[in-house]
Amino acid sequence: MQAMKKIVSQTVVLPQTDIDTDQIIPARYLTTTSRQGISDGLFYDWRYNADGSENPDFPLNHPGNKDARVLVAGDNFGCGSSREHAPWALKDYGIDAVISTRFADIFRSNSLKNGLLPVVVEPEVHQWLLEHPGARLTINVEAATLEVDDGPSFGFEIEPFAQYCLVHGTDQLGFLMEHLDAVVEFERRRA
Repeated sequence: MQAMKKIVSQTVVLPQTDIDTDQIIPARYLTTTSRQGISDGLFYDWRYNADGSENPDFPLNHPGNKDARVLVAGDNFGCGSSREHAPWALKDYGIDAVISTRFADIFRSNSLKNGLLPVVVEPEVHQWLLEHPGARLTINVEAATLEVDDGPSFGFEIEPFAQYCLVHGTDQLGFLMEHLDAVVEFERRRA
């Protein structure tokens, strides 16, 4: 996992509420344990027409949004079944953060463990972001702030251990491995 201290990007907006994990990555794409290439199925039923061609009306397909690393989604993003493939698909596509007013608990947990930052904002901030697709912003993971270019700055909450892991580019196992000598010494003293 790469260290994530700051994310500087324009936003891409999906205003729909209750976007569930089956819409993020349909079940037919859950046949792999590899994170590489899984973004081929990201929002597949929305991104593509029945004939397999790109849906030009879907926001991720707009040419100006191809490099956006921040997704602003409607309320209750990531609801539905527990599916680690959902944050994998978003990360593989290039999305580093999702902003909403609420996330499903399991999606939020899976995201943080896989290097995707879920940012919960107040409804008025969320509404402004929905109304200004393509807004450029900076998310400072270390300071837990979101700053709109030439605009206001907002704080957001993030669990300290998850924040540490994101900022240092590690996960739970990596964190334990960083402290292996201390763990071994603790176990030796207990024996």
